[in-house]
Amino acid sequence: MKFLANENFPKPAIDFLRKYDTDIKAIAELYPGISDDQVMQYAISEERTILTHDSDYGELIFRFGHKPSAGVIYFRLFDFEPETPGKILLEMIGNNLDFNKKLTVITETAVRQRSW
Repeated sequence: MKFLANENFPKPAIDFLRKYDTDIKAIAELYPGISDDQVMQYAISEERTILTHDSDYGELIFRFGHKPSAGVIYFRLFDFEPETPGKILLEMIGNNLDFNKKLTVITETAVRQRSW
C-alpha cells in the first residue's frame, strides 16, 4: 500500500509509519500549500491512499466526482497524541482493511467505510 499524507497529517505520525517501512509521501514535504483538488490529483496519479484530518475530501469524492482508486482515510479524531493516527493506520493495515475505492472514516470509537 502507498499513502499520501495531507498537509494536516501530523509529522510524528508520518515518522512513526516510516519506522515501519510504510510507503508514505507527505504533501508538506513535497508541495506545501497546494489545494485539496491538487492533492487529490497527485494521489490519483500515484495511486496513493490519502491520509487526512480534512472532511472536505468526502465532498470532493461524492459531490464533485473525484474517484481515487486507492481511497481516502479521514481521521476524525479530536484529542490525540501526534503519533496516534500512524499507530491506528498500522493496526488497520495489520487487520488487512481494504481502503481501495472507499472513504474510510476513523473516529475514537469506530471505523466506517463508504464505497464508490
